Amino acid sequence: MGLTKVWIATLNDGILRADQVIGLTAHATPALTGKPPRWLLDATVRVPAGSGAVDGWDVGILHRTLVQTPAEPVGAPEDLARLLARLDRQDAAGLVTAVVDRSAAGVRFAFRAFDDDVTSSAARSG
Repeated sequence: MGLTKVWIATLNDGILRADQVIGLTAHATPALTGKPPRWLLDATVRVPAGSGAVDGWDVGILHRTLVQTPAEPVGAPEDLARLLARLDRQDAAGLVTAVVDRSAAGVRFAFRAFDDDVTSSAARSG
C-alpha cells in the first residue's frame, strides 16, 4: 500500500501513518477486580519495540490501540482494511478515526480528508 498521506488516530498515542501498519487485530483485555474485560482494536506497526528486564532485553512487535469498546468489534479489522485499500486506490490524504458506534454495538471508521490549503493553521494565526 502507498498510504503515505493517510494517518490513523490512536486512542492515546497520537497518529500513525497508515503505510506503517502491518496488522489489525481485536482482542479482549483480562477482567480486573470489579471491572469487566474490554475489547481493543489494535494496529501492529512494522517497527520492533524493546524493553529491558533483569533477564535481558525483550524485543517484540509494537501495537497501538485505535479504540476500546465494551463489546467485541466484530468485523472491525476487516472494515478498516477495506477502507485503507479504498483510500490507497484513491491516492487519498487525510485522517482515519475509529468511532465506537453504541447504537450498533460496534466500531465504524470516519475519514476526514486534508484540505488542499498547504498553509498550516499555526502559520496563519501568527
